[in-house]
Amino acid sequence: MFFIFSGLPGCGKSTIAKRLAERLKAVYLRVDTVEQAIRAASEHPKEMGPEGYFILYELARDNLRLGNTVITDSVNDLNLIRDIFRDIAISLDVPFLEVEILCSDRVQHRARVEKRVSDIPGLKVPDWNAVMNRHYEPWSRAHLRLDTAEFTPTQCVDKILEARIPSSAAKKMSP
Repeated sequence: MFFIFSGLPGCGKSTIAKRLAERLKAVYLRVDTVEQAIRAASEHPKEMGPEGYFILYELARDNLRLGNTVITDSVNDLNLIRDIFRDIAISLDVPFLEVEILCSDRVQHRARVEKRVSDIPGLKVPDWNAVMNRHYEPWSRAHLRLDTAEFTPTQCVDKILEARIPSSAAKKMSP
């Protein structure tokens, strides 16, 4: 099974993805970890391009081929990125679930962003203006949307587990 997470920074995405990974004993792949490792290894760190996502795609593909349950944790702000993750699952005939995490309460979301401390050494988390000004494309297909202003992380994990769909149904959902 492949769980593909998306959502703006500070919405609770990583908290939920990690709890799901613990519950399922799944492989957890986070783009922030990959990108920070790339920055740390560089003599001249720069603004990150698509490198982190390309590495995440291949790590997910390798682990899915091995039969592991995989959870990817990234903003996934573009439909192109979402399509690539979905296409990996389809090409490997692996069932998948696309999960968008959001926080509809702007006051709560802002407080989370402003109080956030990175759990990845050296990673600078975005401020509220960066989160609000980030381009985030609307979804172009059906997916599971969970609002952390309405549900606790544990409730979100339960809803994700209830929503798991078989591979054939996942293929039918794709355009």
